[in-house]
Amino acid sequence: MTPPLSVRWIGDTDAWLLAEGKHLRPWQKLGAHPVTLDGCDGVAFAVWAPNARQVLLLGDFNGWQAQPLALLPGCGVWEVFVPGAAVGHWYKFAVEGADGVWRHKTDPCARETELPPGNAARVCEPLRPTPATGVPAPTDRAPMAIYEVHVGSWRRPGGPHTLPTWDDLARELVPYAAGLGFTHLELLPVSEHPFYGSWGYQPTGLYAPTARYGRPDGFRRFVDAAHAAGLKIILDWVPAHFPADEHALARFDGTALYEHADPREGFHRDWNTLIYNWGRHEVRNYLVGNALFWIEQYGIDGLRVDAVASMLYRDYSRPAGEWVPNKDGGRENYEAIAFLREVHEVLQREAPQAVTIAEESTAFPRVTGAVADGGLGFDHKWNMGWMHDTLAYFAEDPVHRRWHHQRMTFSMMYAWSEDYVLPLSHDEVVHGKGSLLGKMAGDPWQQRANLRALYAWMYAHPGKKLLFMGAELAQPTEWNHDTELPWHLLGDPAHAGVQALVRDLNRLYRERPALHARDTDPHSFQWLVVDDADQAVLAFVRWGHRLEDSTVVIANLTPVVREGYRIGLPHEGHWLECLNTDSAHYGGGNVGNGGSLQAEPQALHGQAWSAPLTLPPLGVIWLRPQ
Repeated sequence: MTPPLSVRWIGDTDAWLLAEGKHLRPWQKLGAHPVTLDGCDGVAFAVWAPNARQVLLLGDFNGWQAQPLALLPGCGVWEVFVPGAAVGHWYKFAVEGADGVWRHKTDPCARETELPPGNAARVCEPLRPTPATGVPAPTDRAPMAIYEVHVGSWRRPGGPHTLPTWDDLARELVPYAAGLGFTHLELLPVSEHPFYGSWGYQPTGLYAPTARYGRPDGFRRFVDAAHAAGLKIILDWVPAHFPADEHALARFDGTALYEHADPREGFHRDWNTLIYNWGRHEVRNYLVGNALFWIEQYGIDGLRVDAVASMLYRDYSRPAGEWVPNKDGGRENYEAIAFLREVHEVLQREAPQAVTIAEESTAFPRVTGAVADGGLGFDHKWNMGWMHDTLAYFAEDPVHRRWHHQRMTFSMMYAWSEDYVLPLSHDEVVHGKGSLLGKMAGDPWQQRANLRALYAWMYAHPGKKLLFMGAELAQPTEWNHDTELPWHLLGDPAHAGVQALVRDLNRLYRERPALHARDTDPHSFQWLVVDDADQAVLAFVRWGHRLEDSTVVIANLTPVVREGYRIGLPHEGHWLECLNTDSAHYGGGNVGNGGSLQAEPQALHGQAWSAPLTLPPLGVIWLRPQ
């Protein structure tokens, strides 16, 4: 039975909310929804295309014959109810644009699409009910050790020319990351994207997990498996730009609908992509709703927002005269700033358990400040300055490191200005940059020693931690998205030792409250040795809430063993050498202090106690009171 024409899928309230850009969950009405209307089972389809002359529905349920949608006045949404259509059917929209050109378009709110290069959308099962509001996530007290993964090239159990499925990853990636002690998995974007080589950073289907790894229910099983193993899931999210593929958002209704019409505002030269028009409230609604969608519908624990710097500045990567100033004549993008704040206001209210992380490389103020206090609202920000300075230092020959000592100390001048994540990310092992191991100075033994020291330095430094996959293997070659990681390296004790170090670093990082419980408190850090550039020795103490939680960190970043190097200690009694990157277990030479030492009542470095140490070459040691 066909329902009467008066039966509508989108009611007056939803139409008004969509028109105003205030619909918290636009995906609940836009897209394809199996429903029963007036006693008839079918699918309701709805799409926003306010300037279109006509919108037609094509699908396998109607033999891919055109079926017209009706325009709802005032909100620019077209809708149709198709009796007999059901879950599993495929469809597209044919849109006659305002320019008179017909274009076949994928549903912008599709929750599943064909395997690229196909681009039809699939009618999915009904949405999950909206979950109850969770409790706010702790932003500084809990340890956060992130394993960043491109799922298509982590491991390929079906062979070198196949991609893993979500079930493969649930079986292998989840226990692997949990077994190494990571607390979070961060996935490079999983939204549908036509070009595999973009790693997901040029998405066309923001609401659809890419079909490359299986169906959406497989992705949900993967997330559930991660949660069961104690891992949280962070997704890379891309609200900054989108590709200009004909089937996607570009000129969706024959006009610059999602993007800016002026290329000085709407085109990214660096990436040949289009920039969202965040000043249009329907576009903001589409994107804000998408952030909430992943959290509510899949149980995602957080979003890492890509390319925030490109959003904040109108002149980003643009020469003079080829960008449009803001209304005050400045370079700040007020619309993008308002959008980011709106995202965080909605998430704080609707999903306070979720965390957000900004990839932001400038000195823009208060990225992690509360929106109510004039900030952008992020929980964390990548510390790109720390990353560049630290990697540049470790690339220097140790003979020259005395002239670059400030690269290792400068980060503490601003460490408390934001709530930081310390990233050793995929960006550092692509586009000819080589691998992390390849960046290290010296012969192969020294390179591995430097790499181990780098990791121990990062885990002790204030800030959350992030390692890109392969870093734990001491991968000697640059990451290649077309192959899996070089797992055979684990047959070499030198590489297996680096993996063992990462496992122990994650364990100690979780066990030692001083290394995470006061991460945003400037009183939790104190330099002990900061000025010994000639010997490339650095030492500091991380303070916990109790004196016995304190952890002392000493780095000797030359290939010279230093005997009898006295370090001030904040506590009497025995101190255990709880970590030594030169341990033979990690592939080192086993130079150290026999596992423990005795503090002596000799004041030094502002402490009442001290002890002479043997510092291993190119090594970092951690001490804790026994």
